Amino acid sequence: MLNLFGRPAVLFLPASREGAIRRARTSAADVIFLDLEDAVAPELKDEARAAAVAAVAEPFGVPAAIRVNGAASEWFEADCAAVRASRADLVIVPRVESAEVIRDVAERTGKPVAAMIETPAGVRRCWEVAEVAAALIAGTNDLAATLRLPAGAGREPLKTALQTIVLAARAAGTPCFDGVFNRLDDADGFAAEAAEGRAFGFDGKTLIHPDQIAACKAAFAPTATEIARAERLVAAAGGGAQRFEGEMIERMHIESAERLLAR
Repeated sequence: MLNLFGRPAVLFLPASREGAIRRARTSAADVIFLDLEDAVAPELKDEARAAAVAAVAEPFGVPAAIRVNGAASEWFEADCAAVRASRADLVIVPRVESAEVIRDVAERTGKPVAAMIETPAGVRRCWEVAEVAAALIAGTNDLAATLRLPAGAGREPLKTALQTIVLAARAAGTPCFDGVFNRLDDADGFAAEAAEGRAFGFDGKTLIHPDQIAACKAAFAPTATEIARAERLVAAAGGGAQRFEGEMIERMHIESAERLLAR
């Protein structure tokens, strides 16, 4: 069974770009997403579909997914048929707004299905989507557009939506990933946003360039201070509620520390 927990660096790349696929194979990405949708021009859709199928025929060494075009598009049926015949580990569906879409794509492709949550309707129904999806992915660019946010509004207006996605994922036991960071030359900005994504509770972040992988992994990895405290807490745990370094702890704190150490 496909498990995307513990794989924080999720690299998106256009399936039509052979060079990007070649670089992805030698990158440290934890998951590869080959895109047939937004990153591919209409006249290149057929070429990109064939390239994605050819790319996943050779293992990447990490889970590899194909993002299909939306269910209302003219390319959807051909995309799903190609994914079904491919060796992709996962299929990604954009602008998901119902669990029925996930079930339909799973039947069409025979693959686990990850859902992009990119609209207000998608956020409203992400609780039911999380129950059947292999992962939830926050599509922050599209979400900002569908919310009609002004340019430069930043992430603050999206905070409630992002936290809702995380809550839905946690309730269902489903992994969830933060949206992309667009400014490739702003390393500090990326690091800050990745740290915020971890603070929100996301399991990782979608990336648009291999140069973002190392910073992503650093942001989502436990710090040395967190690890040391978790080790002390687990070692001191005697069962039931107790005092630990000036705080009261109980079983939930021990389980959280154990999860951190496992990660």
